[in-house]
Amino acid sequence: MITCWEIAKAASLGRITVTPDTSTWLRRALAYPGIRLIELSPSIAVESCQLPGAFHRDPADQMIVAAARVLGISLLTADAKVLA
Repeated sequence: MITCWEIAKAASLGRITVTPDTSTWLRRALAYPGIRLIELSPSIAVESCQLPGAFHRDPADQMIVAAARVLGISLLTADAKVLA
């Protein structure tokens, strides 16, 4: 869910362009085989506040990393701050 919000926010601020519109783009992206929408849960919220080390302060990234940790799934990212 957080990634959906980040895409919608970036599009609304003009940082990215999605066509034909954000809602359609997200619906199509979520329809790909193997893509699963993960809802936020209390355990993900708590984990996002207990990440190890000096994790950077972006709350969206904190929740994305926490979701991967709680669910035991891999996270694919090129975000240097997350990788650090």
